[in-house]
Amino acid sequence: MKGNLNKTRNAIFAFALAGVLLSLPQITLAAGRPSGDAAQAQEQSDATNRLNKKQFKDVKVSVDNGIATITGTVDLFQYKADAEKAVHKVKGVEAVRNQITVAGPSVPDSELKAKLLEKLTYDRVGYGNVFDSISLDVENGVVTLGGHARLPVDESSAVSLVSYYPGVKEVVNNIEVDPASFMDDQTRMAVARAVYGNSMLNKYAIDPAKTIRISVQNGHVELYGVVDNQTDKNVAFMQANSVPGVFSVKNYLQVANQASETKAP
Repeated sequence: MKGNLNKTRNAIFAFALAGVLLSLPQITLAAGRPSGDAAQAQEQSDATNRLNKKQFKDVKVSVDNGIATITGTVDLFQYKADAEKAVHKVKGVEAVRNQITVAGPSVPDSELKAKLLEKLTYDRVGYGNVFDSISLDVENGVVTLGGHARLPVDESSAVSLVSYYPGVKEVVNNIEVDPASFMDDQTRMAVARAVYGNSMLNKYAIDPAKTIRISVQNGHVELYGVVDNQTDKNVAFMQANSVPGVFSVKNYLQVANQASETKAP
């Protein structure tokens, strides 16, 4: 009888002790976990600190339930994009609502387009930009980029060039990066040799502003740029079409002083 009583007391003690031990980590966790208001205040503080830079001096940020809203003005579109990236890095921020306005100068669309096309023409000269065919259009300060880039770095360079240019209010990036392909790389070089090796066309290799651009995707070739006359356009097409392994050639070359049918530089 006495043994049973001891067993009962031991069971009660063990049960009580287990309850105490189980309650300890719960109390500790609850004490160390910030409340919703405290967490939101921390996110707000961190986001504000992220924007504590000269280019963001007129930018404000608020955080509500993990959604950050950034407002105000910046001088360049790139600063607007940078502000969004900075706030996205804040722990606890799940989304960013970017309502920043790009102030800066107002430049007529035609003037802005001409300046940007000129800069794109000479972008990454010496790095094989003859194989890029990036197009550009401007409407109300919004720049839309399209066409093809041979490599991701070519795409990034074009977007960066446009984003840092005064007068650009927004950038829409529709550039397609060509798929990595050893066969296409061989085709690019073969077409370049065929085109620029022709005595009538080698003059277009001298000035980057007058380059015949060669774009290749899965064996299909597209030609872009401006040539002096219709004969040069036809010869370029025939030279590209003569390369073994080329499935098709689309000739988008423009003839100087004639109406343009493409926006590629």
